[in-house]
Amino acid sequence: MINESSQYLAMDLLRLTTAGSVDDGKSTLIGRLLYDSKSIFEDQLESIQKSSQQYGNEHINLALLTDGLRAEREQGITIDVAYRYFATPKRKFIIADTPGHIQYTRNMVTGASTANLAMVLVDARNGVNEQTRRHASISSLLRLPHLILCINKMDLVNYEEQAFEKIKKEFEDFADRLDIPDIHYIPISAFYGDNVVDKSKNMPWYRGNTLLHTLENVHISNDYNHNDSRLAIQYVIRPHSHEYHDYRGYAGRVSGGIFHPGDEVIALPSGLSTQIKSIDTMSGSIDEAFAPMCVTLTLEDDIDISRGDMLVKPARQPQISQDIELTVCWLNETPLVLGAKYIVKHTTREVRCIVKEIQSKLNVTSLNQSKDKVANLELNDIGKIKIRTANPLFFDSYHSNRETGSLILINEFTNETVGAGMIV
Repeated sequence: MINESSQYLAMDLLRLTTAGSVDDGKSTLIGRLLYDSKSIFEDQLESIQKSSQQYGNEHINLALLTDGLRAEREQGITIDVAYRYFATPKRKFIIADTPGHIQYTRNMVTGASTANLAMVLVDARNGVNEQTRRHASISSLLRLPHLILCINKMDLVNYEEQAFEKIKKEFEDFADRLDIPDIHYIPISAFYGDNVVDKSKNMPWYRGNTLLHTLENVHISNDYNHNDSRLAIQYVIRPHSHEYHDYRGYAGRVSGGIFHPGDEVIALPSGLSTQIKSIDTMSGSIDEAFAPMCVTLTLEDDIDISRGDMLVKPARQPQISQDIELTVCWLNETPLVLGAKYIVKHTTREVRCIVKEIQSKLNVTSLNQSKDKVANLELNDIGKIKIRTANPLFFDSYHSNRETGSLILINEFTNETVGAGMIV
Protein backbone atom coordinates (compact mmCIF):
# COMPACT_ATOMS: atom_id res chain seq x y z
CA MET A 1 0.00 0.00 0.00
CA ILE A 2 2.86 2.34 0.90
CA ASN A 3 4.60 1.46 -2.37
CA GLU A 4 1.44 2.26 -4.38
CA SER A 5 1.13 5.60 -2.58
CA SER A 6 4.78 6.44 -3.35
CA GLN A 7 4.28 5.56 -7.02
CA TYR A 8 1.19 7.80 -7.20
CA LEU A 9 3.03 10.76 -5.65
CA ALA A 10 5.96 10.28 -8.03
CA MET A 11 3.81 10.34 -11.18
CA ASP A 12 3.81 13.29 -13.57
CA LEU A 13 1.00 15.82 -13.12
CA LEU A 14 -0.58 17.25 -16.27
CA ARG A 15 -2.76 20.33 -15.87
CA LEU A 16 -5.16 20.85 -18.75
CA THR A 17 -7.99 23.17 -19.60
CA THR A 18 -10.95 22.90 -21.95
CA ALA A 19 -11.87 25.66 -24.37
CA GLY A 20 -14.21 26.22 -27.29
CA SER A 21 -17.56 27.69 -28.16
CA VAL A 22 -20.85 27.19 -26.34
CA ASP A 23 -22.36 23.69 -26.78
CA ASP A 24 -19.25 22.24 -28.40
CA GLY A 25 -19.29 19.55 -25.69
CA LYS A 26 -16.53 20.49 -23.24
CA SER A 27 -18.28 19.28 -20.09
CA THR A 28 -19.54 16.14 -21.84
CA LEU A 29 -15.99 15.33 -22.99
CA ILE A 30 -14.61 15.60 -19.45
CA GLY A 31 -17.48 13.47 -18.17
CA ARG A 32 -16.73 10.88 -20.86
CA LEU A 33 -13.02 10.87 -19.94
CA LEU A 34 -13.86 10.27 -16.28
CA TYR A 35 -16.56 7.69 -17.04
CA ASP A 36 -14.67 5.59 -19.58
CA SER A 37 -11.42 5.67 -17.58
CA LYS A 38 -13.43 4.46 -14.54
CA SER A 39 -12.49 7.53 -12.52
CA ILE A 40 -15.89 8.23 -10.95
CA PHE A 41 -17.46 6.59 -7.90
CA GLU A 42 -20.74 4.69 -7.89
CA ASP A 43 -22.50 7.33 -5.78
CA GLN A 44 -21.44 10.01 -8.30
CA LEU A 45 -22.83 7.91 -11.13
CA GLU A 46 -26.11 7.40 -9.29
CA SER A 47 -26.32 11.13 -8.61
CA ILE A 48 -25.93 12.16 -12.25
CA GLN A 49 -28.37 9.42 -13.32
CA LYS A 50 -31.01 10.96 -11.04
CA SER A 51 -30.12 14.48 -12.19
CA SER A 52 -30.33 13.42 -15.83
CA GLN A 53 -33.85 12.08 -15.28
CA GLN A 54 -34.79 15.23 -13.37
CA TYR A 55 -33.76 17.45 -16.29
CA GLY A 56 -35.49 15.23 -18.86
CA ASN A 57 -32.39 13.74 -20.52
CA GLU A 58 -32.90 10.48 -22.43
CA HIS A 59 -29.39 9.26 -21.58
CA ILE A 60 -26.95 9.84 -18.72
CA ASN A 61 -25.80 13.44 -19.10
CA LEU A 62 -22.07 13.19 -18.38
CA ALA A 63 -21.74 16.99 -18.47
CA LEU A 64 -23.38 17.06 -15.03
CA LEU A 65 -20.13 15.71 -13.56
CA THR A 66 -18.60 19.16 -14.02
CA ASP A 67 -21.59 21.50 -14.32
CA GLY A 68 -22.25 21.75 -10.59
CA LEU A 69 -24.00 25.12 -10.30
CA ARG A 70 -27.79 25.05 -10.40
CA ALA A 71 -27.84 27.73 -13.13
CA GLU A 72 -25.42 25.63 -15.20
CA ARG A 73 -27.61 22.54 -15.01
CA GLU A 74 -30.79 24.45 -15.80
CA GLN A 75 -29.29 26.29 -18.80
CA GLY A 76 -27.03 23.46 -19.96
CA ILE A 77 -23.98 25.74 -20.03
CA THR A 78 -20.79 26.18 -18.04
CA ILE A 79 -20.49 29.44 -16.09
CA ASP A 80 -17.77 28.95 -13.51
CA VAL A 81 -14.46 27.08 -13.78
CA ALA A 82 -14.84 23.51 -12.50
CA TYR A 83 -11.79 21.47 -11.56
CA ARG A 84 -11.72 17.68 -11.71
CA TYR A 85 -8.95 15.32 -10.66
CA PHE A 86 -8.25 11.84 -11.94
CA ALA A 87 -5.35 9.49 -12.59
CA THR A 88 -4.37 6.60 -14.81
CA PRO A 89 -1.48 4.19 -14.25
CA LYS A 90 0.71 6.57 -16.30
CA ARG A 91 -0.14 10.09 -15.10
CA LYS A 92 -2.16 12.33 -12.78
CA PHE A 93 -4.47 14.99 -14.21
CA ILE A 94 -6.14 18.20 -13.11
CA ILE A 95 -8.79 19.34 -15.61
CA ALA A 96 -10.23 22.86 -15.64
CA ASP A 97 -13.60 22.96 -17.41
CA THR A 98 -14.00 26.58 -18.51
CA PRO A 99 -16.98 28.47 -20.01
CA GLY A 100 -17.41 29.07 -23.73
CA HIS A 101 -19.37 32.36 -23.56
CA ILE A 102 -17.54 35.58 -24.50
CA GLN A 103 -18.63 37.24 -21.24
CA TYR A 104 -16.78 34.54 -19.28
CA THR A 105 -13.41 35.06 -21.01
CA ARG A 106 -11.88 35.89 -17.61
CA ASN A 107 -12.89 32.43 -16.36
CA MET A 108 -11.15 30.83 -19.34
CA VAL A 109 -8.00 32.85 -18.59
CA THR A 110 -8.17 31.74 -14.95
CA GLY A 111 -8.41 28.07 -15.90
CA ALA A 112 -5.65 28.26 -18.52
CA SER A 113 -3.19 30.30 -16.43
CA THR A 114 -1.73 27.24 -14.68
CA ALA A 115 -2.28 24.68 -17.47
CA ASN A 116 0.26 22.76 -19.54
CA LEU A 117 -2.21 21.92 -22.28
CA ALA A 118 -5.43 23.24 -23.80
CA MET A 119 -8.14 21.03 -25.31
CA VAL A 120 -10.00 23.24 -27.78
CA LEU A 121 -13.27 21.71 -28.96
CA VAL A 122 -14.88 22.32 -32.32
CA ASP A 123 -18.34 21.19 -33.40
CA ALA A 124 -17.77 19.11 -36.55
CA ARG A 125 -20.94 20.60 -38.07
CA ASN A 126 -19.90 24.22 -37.58
CA GLY A 127 -16.11 24.21 -37.97
CA VAL A 128 -13.73 26.86 -36.66
CA ASN A 129 -15.58 29.94 -35.39
CA GLU A 130 -14.72 33.16 -33.56
CA GLN A 131 -14.67 31.55 -30.11
CA THR A 132 -12.38 28.79 -31.37
CA ARG A 133 -9.92 31.41 -32.58
CA ARG A 134 -10.39 33.48 -29.41
CA HIS A 135 -9.60 30.59 -27.07
CA ALA A 136 -6.69 29.37 -29.19
CA SER A 137 -5.31 32.91 -29.19
CA ILE A 138 -5.62 33.15 -25.39
CA SER A 139 -3.85 29.78 -25.09
CA SER A 140 -1.04 31.18 -27.22
CA LEU A 141 -0.96 34.43 -25.24
CA LEU A 142 -0.68 32.45 -22.00
CA ARG A 143 2.10 30.38 -23.61
CA LEU A 144 0.50 26.99 -23.23
CA PRO A 145 3.02 24.76 -25.02
CA HIS A 146 0.53 22.05 -26.03
CA LEU A 147 -2.89 22.19 -27.71
CA ILE A 148 -5.26 19.43 -28.81
CA LEU A 149 -7.96 20.39 -31.30
CA CYS A 150 -10.80 17.97 -30.53
CA ILE A 151 -13.16 17.89 -33.49
CA ASN A 152 -16.28 16.75 -31.64
CA LYS A 153 -19.71 15.44 -32.64
CA MET A 154 -18.30 13.40 -35.52
CA ASP A 155 -21.36 11.17 -35.13
CA LEU A 156 -23.50 14.07 -36.41
CA VAL A 157 -21.50 14.25 -39.69
CA ASN A 158 -21.57 10.46 -40.20
CA TYR A 159 -17.93 10.14 -39.07
CA GLU A 160 -16.76 11.48 -42.44
CA GLU A 161 -13.03 11.96 -42.93
CA GLN A 162 -13.65 14.90 -45.25
CA ALA A 163 -15.37 16.88 -42.46
CA PHE A 164 -12.39 16.28 -40.16
CA GLU A 165 -9.78 17.22 -42.78
CA LYS A 166 -11.63 20.42 -43.71
CA ILE A 167 -11.65 21.69 -40.11
CA LYS A 168 -8.06 20.58 -39.54
CA LYS A 169 -6.89 22.56 -42.60
CA GLU A 170 -8.92 25.61 -41.53
CA PHE A 171 -7.34 25.62 -38.06
CA GLU A 172 -3.82 24.96 -39.40
CA ASP A 173 -4.07 28.14 -41.50
CA PHE A 174 -5.00 30.13 -38.38
CA ALA A 175 -2.44 28.35 -36.16
CA ASP A 176 0.44 29.76 -38.23
CA ARG A 177 -0.03 33.00 -36.24
CA LEU A 178 -0.01 31.27 -32.85
CA ASP A 179 2.94 30.64 -30.57
CA ILE A 180 2.05 27.03 -29.73
CA PRO A 181 4.77 24.54 -30.72
CA ASP A 182 2.82 21.29 -30.21
CA ILE A 183 -0.66 20.89 -31.78
CA HIS A 184 -2.61 17.62 -32.17
CA TYR A 185 -5.84 16.98 -34.12
CA ILE A 186 -8.25 14.25 -32.96
CA PRO A 187 -11.76 13.43 -34.33
CA ILE A 188 -14.05 12.40 -31.46
CA SER A 189 -17.60 11.88 -30.32
CA ALA A 190 -17.75 12.78 -26.64
CA PHE A 191 -21.36 11.57 -26.43
CA TYR A 192 -20.58 8.03 -27.63
CA GLY A 193 -16.91 7.91 -26.59
CA ASP A 194 -15.31 7.57 -30.03
CA ASN A 195 -11.52 8.14 -29.80
CA VAL A 196 -11.80 9.50 -26.26
CA VAL A 197 -10.52 6.58 -24.20
CA ASP A 198 -11.08 3.75 -26.69
CA LYS A 199 -10.28 3.64 -30.40
CA SER A 200 -13.31 4.32 -32.59
CA LYS A 201 -14.58 1.56 -34.87
CA ASN A 202 -16.60 4.19 -36.73
CA MET A 203 -13.51 6.03 -37.99
CA PRO A 204 -11.09 3.40 -39.35
CA TRP A 205 -9.54 6.12 -41.54
CA TYR A 206 -8.10 7.84 -38.43
CA ARG A 207 -4.76 6.21 -37.56
CA GLY A 208 -3.72 8.59 -34.78
CA ASN A 209 -3.91 8.11 -31.01
CA THR A 210 -6.96 8.45 -28.78
CA LEU A 211 -7.36 11.53 -26.63
CA LEU A 212 -6.43 9.76 -23.39
CA HIS A 213 -3.34 8.18 -24.96
CA THR A 214 -2.24 11.62 -26.17
CA LEU A 215 -2.80 13.13 -22.72
CA GLU A 216 -0.85 10.33 -21.05
CA ASN A 217 2.14 10.67 -23.35
CA VAL A 218 2.49 14.38 -24.15
CA HIS A 219 5.99 15.46 -23.12
CA ILE A 220 5.86 18.13 -20.40
CA SER A 221 9.27 17.93 -18.68
CA ASN A 222 10.66 20.65 -20.96
CA ASP A 223 7.75 23.01 -20.27
CA TYR A 224 9.66 24.47 -17.32
CA ASN A 225 12.65 26.80 -17.50
CA HIS A 226 15.61 24.72 -16.33
CA ASN A 227 18.24 27.38 -17.09
CA ASP A 228 17.38 30.30 -14.81
CA SER A 229 17.47 29.17 -11.17
CA ARG A 230 14.78 30.84 -9.06
CA LEU A 231 13.37 30.10 -5.61
CA ALA A 232 10.97 32.66 -4.12
CA ILE A 233 10.96 32.38 -0.32
CA GLN A 234 7.55 31.50 1.04
CA TYR A 235 8.41 30.75 4.66
CA VAL A 236 11.41 30.76 7.00
CA ILE A 237 11.46 27.54 9.03
CA ARG A 238 12.74 27.84 12.62
CA PRO A 239 11.52 24.80 14.63
CA HIS A 240 12.75 26.12 18.05
CA SER A 241 12.97 22.52 19.27
CA HIS A 242 15.82 20.91 21.19
CA GLU A 243 16.57 18.51 18.33
CA TYR A 244 16.69 21.26 15.68
CA HIS A 245 17.76 24.14 17.88
CA ASP A 246 19.96 25.86 15.25
CA TYR A 247 17.97 24.89 12.15
CA ARG A 248 17.08 27.74 9.78
CA GLY A 249 15.57 26.75 6.43
CA TYR A 250 14.09 28.77 3.58
CA ALA A 251 11.03 27.09 2.07
CA GLY A 252 9.49 27.73 -1.31
CA ARG A 253 8.74 26.31 -4.75
CA VAL A 254 11.45 26.19 -7.38
CA SER A 255 10.26 28.43 -10.22
CA GLY A 256 13.11 27.60 -12.60
CA GLY A 257 16.57 26.14 -12.95
CA ILE A 258 18.29 23.48 -10.85
CA PHE A 259 19.79 23.76 -7.36
CA HIS A 260 22.44 21.49 -5.79
CA PRO A 261 24.14 21.52 -2.37
CA GLY A 262 27.31 23.60 -2.69
CA ASP A 263 25.89 25.91 -5.38
CA GLU A 264 26.57 29.62 -4.91
CA VAL A 265 23.36 31.64 -4.64
CA ILE A 266 22.49 35.32 -4.28
CA ALA A 267 19.68 36.56 -2.04
CA LEU A 268 17.55 39.33 -3.54
CA PRO A 269 17.06 42.18 -2.83
CA SER A 270 20.09 42.34 -0.49
CA GLY A 271 22.53 40.97 -3.09
CA LEU A 272 24.42 38.97 -0.46
CA SER A 273 25.92 35.69 -1.66
CA THR A 274 26.33 32.33 0.09
CA GLN A 275 26.32 28.60 -0.68
CA ILE A 276 23.57 26.01 -0.36
CA LYS A 277 24.27 23.76 2.60
CA SER A 278 21.44 21.24 2.07
CA ILE A 279 18.17 20.73 0.21
CA ASP A 280 15.52 19.28 2.52
CA THR A 281 12.08 17.78 1.92
CA MET A 282 9.54 15.95 4.07
CA SER A 283 11.19 12.69 2.96
CA GLY A 284 14.72 13.80 3.83
CA SER A 285 17.62 15.58 2.14
CA ILE A 286 18.06 15.40 -1.65
CA ASP A 287 20.91 16.18 -4.04
CA GLU A 288 18.95 18.15 -6.64
CA ALA A 289 15.91 20.42 -6.79
CA PHE A 290 14.20 21.66 -9.95
CA ALA A 291 10.87 23.17 -11.04
CA PRO A 292 8.17 22.72 -9.84
CA MET A 293 9.45 21.03 -6.64
CA CYS A 294 8.69 22.46 -3.19
CA VAL A 295 11.82 22.30 -1.02
CA THR A 296 13.61 23.91 1.92
CA LEU A 297 17.15 25.23 1.45
CA THR A 298 19.63 25.68 4.28
CA LEU A 299 22.57 28.03 3.68
CA GLU A 300 26.17 28.14 4.83
CA ASP A 301 25.89 31.73 6.12
CA ASP A 302 23.31 33.47 8.29
CA ILE A 303 22.01 36.29 6.13
CA ASP A 304 18.80 38.28 6.39
CA ILE A 305 16.20 36.53 4.20
CA SER A 306 12.43 36.65 4.63
CA ARG A 307 9.18 35.92 2.76
CA GLY A 308 9.12 37.68 -0.62
CA ASP A 309 12.89 37.49 -1.13
CA MET A 310 14.36 35.30 -3.87
CA LEU A 311 17.38 33.01 -4.13
CA VAL A 312 19.03 32.93 -7.58
CA LYS A 313 22.31 31.83 -9.12
CA PRO A 314 24.77 34.63 -9.94
CA ALA A 315 25.28 33.72 -13.62
CA ARG A 316 21.67 34.26 -14.74
CA GLN A 317 19.91 36.78 -12.54
CA PRO A 318 16.37 38.11 -13.04
CA GLN A 319 15.52 41.68 -13.96
CA ILE A 320 15.08 44.02 -10.99
CA SER A 321 12.91 47.09 -11.52
CA GLN A 322 10.04 49.21 -10.25
CA ASP A 323 8.88 50.09 -13.77
CA ILE A 324 7.16 47.11 -15.36
CA GLU A 325 5.42 46.66 -18.70
CA LEU A 326 2.84 43.90 -18.84
CA THR A 327 -0.07 42.42 -20.73
CA VAL A 328 -3.06 42.27 -18.41
CA CYS A 329 -6.40 40.49 -18.63
CA TRP A 330 -8.94 42.57 -16.72
CA LEU A 331 -11.17 40.47 -14.46
CA ASN A 332 -13.32 43.06 -12.70
CA GLU A 333 -16.46 45.00 -13.54
CA THR A 334 -14.82 48.24 -12.37
CA PRO A 335 -12.54 49.29 -15.28
CA LEU A 336 -8.78 49.76 -15.03
CA VAL A 337 -8.00 53.45 -15.46
CA LEU A 338 -4.87 55.59 -15.60
CA GLY A 339 -3.52 56.47 -12.15
CA ALA A 340 -5.36 53.66 -10.34
CA LYS A 341 -3.55 52.03 -7.42
CA TYR A 342 -3.44 48.32 -6.71
CA ILE A 343 -1.58 45.67 -4.74
CA VAL A 344 0.73 43.53 -6.87
CA LYS A 345 1.14 39.86 -5.91
CA HIS A 346 4.24 38.50 -7.67
CA THR A 347 5.59 35.07 -6.64
CA THR A 348 5.58 35.45 -2.82
CA ARG A 349 6.13 39.22 -2.84
CA GLU A 350 3.43 41.85 -2.32
CA VAL A 351 3.92 45.53 -3.15
CA ARG A 352 1.73 48.48 -4.05
CA CYS A 353 1.67 49.97 -7.54
CA ILE A 354 0.16 52.72 -9.68
CA VAL A 355 -0.91 52.47 -13.33
CA LYS A 356 1.36 54.84 -15.27
CA GLU A 357 0.21 54.12 -18.83
CA ILE A 358 -2.44 52.21 -20.79
CA GLN A 359 -0.72 51.51 -24.08
CA SER A 360 -3.11 49.42 -26.17
CA LYS A 361 -5.98 46.95 -26.22
CA LEU A 362 -5.67 43.51 -27.83
CA ASN A 363 -8.10 42.11 -30.37
CA VAL A 364 -8.01 38.53 -29.08
CA THR A 365 -9.42 37.03 -32.27
CA SER A 366 -6.85 38.58 -34.64
CA LEU A 367 -4.04 39.12 -32.06
CA ASN A 368 -3.67 42.72 -33.30
CA GLN A 369 -3.07 45.61 -30.88
CA SER A 370 -5.37 48.65 -31.22
CA LYS A 371 -3.60 51.77 -32.44
CA ASP A 372 -6.17 54.20 -31.03
CA LYS A 373 -5.65 55.79 -27.62
CA VAL A 374 -7.13 53.58 -24.88
CA ALA A 375 -8.83 55.28 -21.91
CA ASN A 376 -9.47 52.15 -19.84
CA LEU A 377 -9.67 48.37 -19.82
CA GLU A 378 -13.07 46.89 -19.06
CA LEU A 379 -14.15 43.43 -17.91
CA ASN A 380 -12.61 40.67 -20.11
CA ASP A 381 -10.40 43.17 -21.99
CA ILE A 382 -6.75 42.31 -22.58
CA GLY A 383 -4.27 45.13 -23.04
CA LYS A 384 -0.74 46.39 -22.48
CA ILE A 385 -0.05 48.69 -19.53
CA LYS A 386 2.87 50.10 -17.56
CA ILE A 387 2.94 50.13 -13.76
CA ARG A 388 5.35 51.52 -11.18
CA THR A 389 5.74 49.57 -7.95
CA ALA A 390 6.62 50.98 -4.52
CA ASN A 391 9.48 48.47 -4.21
CA PRO A 392 11.42 46.58 -6.88
CA LEU A 393 10.27 43.21 -8.21
CA PHE A 394 12.62 40.42 -9.30
CA PHE A 395 11.18 39.02 -12.51
CA ASP A 396 11.73 37.40 -15.89
CA SER A 397 9.66 37.92 -18.99
CA TYR A 398 6.57 35.70 -19.16
CA HIS A 399 8.00 34.39 -22.44
CA SER A 400 10.98 32.83 -20.64
CA ASN A 401 9.36 31.85 -17.31
CA ARG A 402 5.61 31.67 -16.67
CA GLU A 403 6.14 31.56 -12.88
CA THR A 404 8.36 34.61 -12.38
CA GLY A 405 6.85 36.43 -15.36
CA SER A 406 3.28 36.53 -14.08
CA LEU A 407 1.51 38.58 -11.42
CA ILE A 408 -1.96 39.52 -10.24
CA LEU A 409 -3.43 42.91 -9.37
CA ILE A 410 -5.55 43.15 -6.22
CA ASN A 411 -7.99 45.89 -5.17
CA GLU A 412 -6.46 47.21 -1.94
CA PHE A 413 -9.88 48.03 -0.44
CA THR A 414 -11.99 44.98 -1.35
CA ASN A 415 -9.13 42.44 -1.65
CA GLU A 416 -10.59 41.25 -4.98
CA THR A 417 -8.26 39.95 -7.67
CA VAL A 418 -8.96 42.38 -10.52
CA GLY A 419 -6.26 41.63 -13.10
CA ALA A 420 -3.93 38.86 -14.27
CA GLY A 421 -0.68 40.09 -15.77
CA MET A 422 2.08 38.70 -17.99
CA ILE A 423 5.32 40.69 -17.85
CA VAL A 424 6.65 41.81 -21.23
